[in-house]
Amino acid sequence: MHPAQHIVSNVARNCSRKARRSKHRICATQSNAAFALPRVQGDNVLSASALVIRGIAMSGVRGGFTRKGLVSLLLIVVILSAAIPTSYFFLWQGQTEAASSAKCNVGVAFCGNTSAEAKLLIDRVKSYTNLFVLQSGPVSWNETATYEVCDYAVAAGLRLVVYFGDLNPRVLTNQTMWRVDWVKTARQRWNDSLLGVYYYDEPGGIWLETDWSQYTRAFNLNSTYASAANIFSRGFQRDPGTVLLKNNDIPIVVSDWALYWFDYLSGYDVVFAEVGWNHTMAQDVALVRGAATLQNKTWGVIVTWKYTEDPYLASGDEVLDQMVDAYAAGAKYIVLFNYPQMEDNPYGAMRDEHFRALEEFWNQIVSKSVIKFGSASPSAVLVLPSNYGWGMRNPNDTIWGMWGPDEKSPVIWNISRALLNLYGFGLDIVYDDPNFPIASNYTRVYYWNQTI
Repeated sequence: MHPAQHIVSNVARNCSRKARRSKHRICATQSNAAFALPRVQGDNVLSASALVIRGIAMSGVRGGFTRKGLVSLLLIVVILSAAIPTSYFFLWQGQTEAASSAKCNVGVAFCGNTSAEAKLLIDRVKSYTNLFVLQSGPVSWNETATYEVCDYAVAAGLRLVVYFGDLNPRVLTNQTMWRVDWVKTARQRWNDSLLGVYYYDEPGGIWLETDWSQYTRAFNLNSTYASAANIFSRGFQRDPGTVLLKNNDIPIVVSDWALYWFDYLSGYDVVFAEVGWNHTMAQDVALVRGAATLQNKTWGVIVTWKYTEDPYLASGDEVLDQMVDAYAAGAKYIVLFNYPQMEDNPYGAMRDEHFRALEEFWNQIVSKSVIKFGSASPSAVLVLPSNYGWGMRNPNDTIWGMWGPDEKSPVIWNISRALLNLYGFGLDIVYDDPNFPIASNYTRVYYWNQTI
């Protein structure tokens, strides 16, 4: 493994929770007008539409979908169709789709400490989710607890994604070597209920926030964007844990907040874009969905912190809007990040309002298909320069964590703002790469240096 990838792996393995908290502190300090991303029109359109649909759904909960209610719904549909672009419009699909045939995986990420806490959370959400993400460092060190929680979740009818901080036999200790056998037997034990292994954490984000000046052996003075991209991708591909998972046909999952394109190139099969903090959600979706589409991978979102202290998560209504927007955008995974454990709450950071939002989302959106899955499909794509690993959090963000913004950065910033305002969730953002030609299903293709 290249020294640079070794550094990032160590951080991802040992400090993912600390890195996530630090990341949110950094973003919270960049909320002024000069640095923060604007909330684009498309984002507002979708959220407004989601609120209308939510009101309709809740009226159905209270009194059932009467003929009068359906007539009102059709009237609102006509009004909305005249008021907003069709690429943002949510089509009525009726209530025929059963929860068992859900088009996306919806669940919570358990980040507690014990199997008892995990079981308590499973019992709370099992009737309105179909996914359980076991994202607990302490449990991942305990063989008995890991098997116990996995068996319990599957018995409750949930699918599984299981986190491990490392699977490299050269790094595993006597305490954690059991993970190798776990990987080799997991498919036989849980069959299709196992959707993947969550391996490491935030590789792109950690890479961008690493102070590479401290690691002179990692790069030489002649490093380029292309060489940085190659080191980022090839290092993970050669990781023995990656090879172990690939050889056992287990999809590799991760969440990140930047460089999704290169996460996929590295070998990840599923990437969750982290939403809920100081990014414009439409941009995160554009980047991760565009990368997944061209590289034939799978994408989702994980709703993370809004605050760096209690209550951590946004309100239940805000979380519901984010889940609805992700569903309409076609996310195959929608996960709530439930961290940390709280002294006054046995379930973690999620409060009653978040459980109500999750239940409402499942019952009205996923089960009854009040909103068509993937209705906010992309009609346009923005193509960035090859290997341009820019964080895109603000105009002064780093490129590959090694260089500051260059002459292309303000051009890309301006055109991406304009297109996000124009298309909202109808935009994808990809990279110029001959291995992944632009898909023909985009009606408009924009290049980073063209005039619009």
